[in-house]
Amino acid sequence: MKTLSIKEQLKSYFLFAALILSLVFTTVNINAQTKTTVPQIKNVVLVHGAFADGSGWQGLYQILTKKGYNVTIVQNPLSSLADDVAATNLALDRQDGPTILVGHSWGGTVITEAGNHPKVAALVYVAALQPDNGENSIQWLQTAPPAPENGVLAPDGKGIAYYDKAKFHAGFAGDISKEQADFMYASQGAFHAQGFGTPITKAAWRDKPSYGIVATEDKSITPDIQRAMYKRSNTKITEIKGSHVVFISQPEAVSKVIIAASKKQ
Repeated sequence: MKTLSIKEQLKSYFLFAALILSLVFTTVNINAQTKTTVPQIKNVVLVHGAFADGSGWQGLYQILTKKGYNVTIVQNPLSSLADDVAATNLALDRQDGPTILVGHSWGGTVITEAGNHPKVAALVYVAALQPDNGENSIQWLQTAPPAPENGVLAPDGKGIAYYDKAKFHAGFAGDISKEQADFMYASQGAFHAQGFGTPITKAAWRDKPSYGIVATEDKSITPDIQRAMYKRSNTKITEIKGSHVVFISQPEAVSKVIIAASKKQ
């Protein structure tokens, strides 16, 4: 058997030591990554409110999809709370994993019920209603005097409520252009007012993390009503200067709240 020289023995020893150190550092690095990496939720479902449709989410959709999010926009029939919840649940059924559920205005009432879906990881309320078990939307809308600009009309003979065209820009969308506001008015859904009086059976925010955006210049849902609801539910509050359609006028700021929810921040 050939005996290695001292030089060869040292070379072999250092090669072996280098291999062991490499394996140790690789293992440590993998463990560190495993401990520090928090899985990010990539699915977002957006639910519009009354006197609107899903087209208003376009700017927010573009921001989120460019950041790698899978965004689905619900088109609420606005015929009843049950129908809007059913439409939202259909969208949630199609998601491939945990989902952030976002609601604006009346959409907040919808996600409060639909948020019980097993795929919903967190709720984001954007200038939105947030009733509790047994409560309805109109109860909260009546807790403060409406702003003079508010243009929600009484239901017509078919029980459908619309927003006054003369007040739509100032009362609903004061910080976007009149041209955009006119388009929103023209594309608003036929909202069956009975929805405002339908109580919540199980408020999802009681069991799931919730984030709330207060639109500080809102003339449709008074900011103080938003603050009171969010404070009562221990929702994480972000205040953004904007009208009732803050998600259109301030999409970057709204997107940051949704992204924070997806990262559980």
